[in-house]
Parts: sequence; structure tokens; C-alpha cells
Amino acid sequence: MATPQSSRQSSYSSISGKIRMHAIQVDSVQRWMEDLRHMTEVECMCVLQSKPIGVDEDAPGELIVSGTGAVGEHVTRDNLQTLLKRALVVSTELGKMFQRLEKGRWQRVHSTAVRVNCHVRSLIQEYSTARNAPPEMQKYEKSLLEKCMELNIITERCLHTEDEYFLKSMKEAIHEILTDVSDSFSHMIDMALANEIQILIHQIEDSDNVFAISTAISNLLSLTQDGPQLCSIIAKEGAVVALLKICRQDCFSTLYAHALRTVASICCVEEGISQLEKVDGILCLADILTDGACAEATRAEAAAVMAQITSPHHTSTQHLASFLESMQDIVTALINLCESASCGEVFLLASAALANITFFDSMACEILLQLNAVHILLQACRDRQRVDTPYSKDQVVTILANLSVLEQCTADVLEEKGIEHLLVLLNEKPSSSSPSESAACERVQQKAAVTLARLSRDPLVAQTAIQLKAVPRLIELCRSPAERNNSDSVLVACLAALRRLAAECPDSIGPTDHQQLIKPRLVDSFLLCSNMEESFV
Repeated sequence: MATPQSSRQSSYSSISGKIRMHAIQVDSVQRWMEDLRHMTEVECMCVLQSKPIGVDEDAPGELIVSGTGAVGEHVTRDNLQTLLKRALVVSTELGKMFQRLEKGRWQRVHSTAVRVNCHVRSLIQEYSTARNAPPEMQKYEKSLLEKCMELNIITERCLHTEDEYFLKSMKEAIHEILTDVSDSFSHMIDMALANEIQILIHQIEDSDNVFAISTAISNLLSLTQDGPQLCSIIAKEGAVVALLKICRQDCFSTLYAHALRTVASICCVEEGISQLEKVDGILCLADILTDGACAEATRAEAAAVMAQITSPHHTSTQHLASFLESMQDIVTALINLCESASCGEVFLLASAALANITFFDSMACEILLQLNAVHILLQACRDRQRVDTPYSKDQVVTILANLSVLEQCTADVLEEKGIEHLLVLLNEKPSSSSPSESAACERVQQKAAVTLARLSRDPLVAQTAIQLKAVPRLIELCRSPAERNNSDSVLVACLAALRRLAAECPDSIGPTDHQQLIKPRLVDSFLLCSNMEESFV
């Protein structure tokens, strides 16, 4: 349950989410000098009537627009980055003010209120110099400035009294005003960002210059990396529609891959997927995937969009209705792309899309089996040029796990010596200390065990797995936490696979292992193994 403090701070936390910046790998002194421009002593700026301090007399304001064409596009990108940085300064000060108010540090509360007021005035003045703010945004600007001034006045009053009852009542009032300031500031920044994004989108829609469009797309792609909140704004402003319009024009074929990569980034949020659905984006993607004349890079980026919109993490699945209409063509194109992929990245994107698709419709699994997918995927696993990381193996074994639900999958796996490969995957270990790579290896082990358990419904598969010494490895994974990277999901999958093999061939498991890993309830065996601190092997 949220505490009163956490609920009061929610508004400025949401601002911080909207303006999350990339870490910039530059010299520390250079970074400090860059940040100093936005962290100047704001009391000095009050004396100067909130006028920004330039580097020299002729230096333009930070948000001033100059020039058109390529220069204008460059300035648009700089405007957005500067806007984000200035907003980060304000949101940081608001956060400090919430904390200091909770502690009753009135001197600090007032000085922070002064800084917030000056930073907000400076930001608004600079942005107004750069752009003609929309009327609705001007309304928020006026309201925000009034609330900031009110905050200054009321916090100053608290400095000149020690009346505890008065301070307590003022504390609640300041909380309310501060929350209003945070909300108004958040709305104003959203509007300013939307205004800047609209400029980029107009450049994409109105220009016939490939270079100018490419630059605008690059700027949009860069912005999508600043978090889902910004992606939502980009989607709402119509970026997906503009980008897909580019992908439907032959004269811009060289921009297809670039545009699709940006669409994939925007579709990490529901608003992006909704926009894609409204303009028949799935049909457009299907056309690109099935067009043999399209470059491999373009088809790979189309696969990336498919992987994004079919991700199980999305709560809404309404957009998948139109996807089902093109299921046969899309699945066929994706498995063909897996087979012909020239590098690991292309294979990863295509296989990720297939893995997601197999989760939500069994028809996709049936289509894949008809297309000899088991052979294609296992052949790819033997090709280091295509499957070269745990992430790719994770996609392959995910597809195999979902295919193994169907009985006809068993014959294909046996024919391709798939059991041997599943045992290889049970030994998957990270080659570095990367947490993401370790997590991928855990998923590979877990899904390999799940696939083995499902396939072992067939006595022939179970016997083959036992002959290939699957049992000792499964026992090792159960008893040695280090072998499974202390993963509970791997443990559960391995216990399930062991019990399936034991049901087909009880003699394959020794008495002690049978007593501890097979005979008890699954939850009891899980608790026994999960509490082991050393290997019993």
C-alpha cells in the first residue's frame, strides 16, 4: 500500500520517467560544463529578470530556432534534448522540495521553491522564444507561473514564524500546491514535447527529400530510446502513420528499414500498436515480409515489428485479430527468413517473431510443422553464423517447446536428432558475467527441459533421452544450484522432465534420487532442492 509521502511524490516521479536521459559517455569535466549551463545559480537569474545567461553576447538562447532544412532538423533535435535536460532539472528540484517539506526544513523548502520558480520561468521564456506555443500550452504556462509564485510566497511566510499549529496547516497547503505545480509542469512538458515531435513528423510527411526524411526519422528513433512515456507521446502525435506511409511508397524504398526500426521502437507501448492497427499496418508488414525483392535488412526490421506487436507482455491483444488473417503468409515468410538469414541478428529477429506467434495460436504451430520448421531451426543451431548467442537459442527452444505440444512434432524431432540438441541446450552457460546473458541461459535450460518433458510422452523419445544420458544431467541441474544459476524455474522444469522419464523407465533413476526427486510431491522435491547449498553430485 502506498504511503502518503509516496502518493504525494507520484506526480514528480512521473515527470522523471518522461525525461529519463541516456548516459552520455564523455569526459567528466566536459559533462560538468554542459550540465552547469542548466544548473546556474538561479538567484542571479532573478536579478536579470530570468534571462538565460549566454556564453557570449551574441550567443543565441538555447531553444532558439535558426535556419531551415537540415539545419532546422538539427535544431529540432537539439531543442528536444535541451527541453528534456531543463525538465530534468525542474523535476529534480521538485523531488527535493517534497523531501525537505516532509522533514520540515523550512529554509531549504523556501530556497528550493525560489529555484523551481526561476528554472520554470527560464524554461518557459526560452521555449517561447524558440516556438510559438499553442494556446492550450500557454494556458498551462500561465497557471504554472502563478502556482510557482504562490509557492514562493507561502514558503516565505513559513520562515517568519515558529507557530507549530500554523506550520502544520501550511505544510498540507504547500503539499497541495506542490502537487499542482508538478501536475501542471508535467502537462506543459508533454505539450512542448508533442509540439517538437509534430515538427519532426511534418518533416517526414511534407518533404520529398530522402536525406531530410532520413534525418527526421533518426531524430524520432533517438527519442524512442528515452523511455515508454515519450514513445506514447510520439505515437499519439501520429508518427506510426507517417512512417508506414513512407513504407508504402516505392520512391522511399531505401528508407524502409530505418522507418520500420523506428516503428518497432514506438510499438513498445499500446498506443503505438493501436496506431499501427488503425492504418492496416499488419497488412503492410506482411507485404514487405513476403516481397522477395525487398532487401534482407528491410524484411528483418519488419520481423522486428512483428516480434514487438506479438510480445506476450502486451496486455491488449485486439490488434491480433487482423494478424490472424495473414497468419499463413507471415509465418511462411518468417521461417524462410530464418532459413536464409545471412547473420545472427537477422535470424534473431525472425525467430523472435515466430516464438511470440506460437504462443497465442496453435494454428501457427501447425503451419510451422507443415513448413518443416524443426529441420530448419535445428540446422540453424548447427550454424554459428546464424545462431551465435543464448538469445537466439532461447527463441529456437521456445518455438520447439510450443511445437512439442502437437503429437506430430515428435517424429520430426527424432528424425533431426533433436533430443541430442536439447541435451546440449541443457548445458548452456553464459560466456560473460552479463546478467541478461545469464537470464537467457536460464530460459534456454528451462525450455529445453520443458520440451524434453513434453516429447517424452512418446516412449521412443523417453528411451532415446535415457540412452543419451539425459537423466544424470537433469539430476545435476536439480541438485546443484550453481549449475542452474539458482533458478527456480529451471529446477521445476527439470523435476518435471525427470518424473516423465521415470514414469517411462523407473530403472533409469537410482534409489536415492528416486526417493528424493521422484517419490515425494513435486513441491516437496522442489523445497528440498531449492534449499541445497552445495552439490550432491
